[in-house]
Amino acid sequence: MKKLLYILLFVFLSPQAFAQDIDSLKLALKNAKHDTTRCNILNEMIEAENDDKVWPLYNDQLLKLCEHNLAKKTSLKTFYLKHLADALNNIGFLAQQQGEIPKSLEYYHKSLQLREEIKDKKGIAESLNNIGGVYLNQGDNPKALDYYHKSLQLQEEIKDKKGIALSLNNIGYIYDNQGDISMALEFHHKSLQLKEEIKDKNGIAMSLINIGVIYMNQGNNPKALDYLYKSLQLQEEIMDKKGMALSLNNIGVIYDNQGDISKALEFHHKSLQLKEEIKDKKGIAMSLNNIGFIYDHQGDPSVTASKEASLRAGKTKALEYYHKSLQLQEEIKDKKGIAQSLNNIADAMLKKGLVGKALEFAILNLQTAKELGYPESIKNAASTLKKIYQKQHNFKEAFVMYELEIQMRDSIVNEANKKASIQKQFQYEYEKKTAADSVVNAKANEIKNAQIAQQQAELKAKRNQQYGLYGGLVLVLAFAGFMYNRFKVTQKQKVVIEQQKAVVEKAHVLLEEKNEEILSSIRYAKRIQDALLTSQKYIERNINRLKN
Repeated sequence: MKKLLYILLFVFLSPQAFAQDIDSLKLALKNAKHDTTRCNILNEMIEAENDDKVWPLYNDQLLKLCEHNLAKKTSLKTFYLKHLADALNNIGFLAQQQGEIPKSLEYYHKSLQLREEIKDKKGIAESLNNIGGVYLNQGDNPKALDYYHKSLQLQEEIKDKKGIALSLNNIGYIYDNQGDISMALEFHHKSLQLKEEIKDKNGIAMSLINIGVIYMNQGNNPKALDYLYKSLQLQEEIMDKKGMALSLNNIGVIYDNQGDISKALEFHHKSLQLKEEIKDKKGIAMSLNNIGFIYDHQGDPSVTASKEASLRAGKTKALEYYHKSLQLQEEIKDKKGIAQSLNNIADAMLKKGLVGKALEFAILNLQTAKELGYPESIKNAASTLKKIYQKQHNFKEAFVMYELEIQMRDSIVNEANKKASIQKQFQYEYEKKTAADSVVNAKANEIKNAQIAQQQAELKAKRNQQYGLYGGLVLVLAFAGFMYNRFKVTQKQKVVIEQQKAVVEKAHVLLEEKNEEILSSIRYAKRIQDALLTSQKYIERNINRLKN
């Protein structure tokens, strides 16, 4: 969303560089028929706009649109709550940019609460990252690390590789801040590897800058330049002007460190030109300060009369750039930038002998630094005031400023000691997590092997069942074949029997006919016999008559 904090060394950037045409988005917004479409377009406009005076206006529209729809008890409650959380997150980002830390945390937590309500894990991870960024900016590394690890855990749950890469990047920044360069590089390289996997060219370029800046801070300028030029080349491929400006800026810093003033100014001016094209006011202010710093400490290379003349001309030019930078920072309410510019102006004026003017800016600087509460800013302001009071022979106030400077320095030293002690704890936690991950992986492998074995056993049993089924099927088929064969034989036998029966029946009929003929003959013969022979009764009567 606009403003998911993507922590780089020295700067905060959005992780996405949108090349949307604002005019086409405005036209789309005008023609939008539904508030859901308007919300989506406003989100794109917020991302696409670099001007810190313009994009908050779009964000206000998004906020009101969501609140209006939620008041109506819409059926799209989750949709509008999600966009409302985005809008609150953006307000938190703007407050952080302007040095309003309590307000920033308040809105980041409001956004987090809504995202937890709708179970938006990706949004929750973003909020945790942003809150971690605030604590990091305040120098509270343990709290920052805690939020980053929580964010990382969620991103791993939802397999959000881009988010994982972001958290690894931020954790790497903390280790760099702790002075643990090897751990910092390890996390940055892990982040880079993930970005390469998902082909996130913008993210790859940012990681290359981070690694390059680490080498720059270590004084390894050749290696730093190698990474920064690779980053620049990639950003030119994807036409990421904001990223290009950042790479050019850091390359300019390296050439300045090497004493190559003309090249340093060349790269800083290229960076400034790109920032002006995209209306990146915060970036413009940073470039103006960087150019002013070169003129302030190295002199004006165009003045060749003498080294002294070059330095004097450089102080004059430096003040011009510092004032331009301050004006922009006041416009966008960048308190941290304001404090830096005020300190630079006061220091340059003191060197030019403008002690009274220097005092005005130094006092204002101390006030701003105390509002911010950053020990480093307060120390710098106290140091500049100490030198001014010494110049004025106001030794009492100079001593007060000296004490404040020492107090802040000791605070930073104590913080450094604290960092050193917790650094080992961080490393222990990391190693413990790595070991735990190894155990988990080992257990996972055991479970996986057991599952594979179980699956193989089930597969074997299934195969045996299949073999049994196939065998049974073969037997059934064989039996069916046998029965069919027997059926065919029976059918044939039945036909034969039927034929034989017909023959027998025919023979029987013939026999019956023969028998009938014989019987008829016998009966006929008997009738003839009876007709020729004397009747038995006649004989009996005659015998009886003779007896008498």
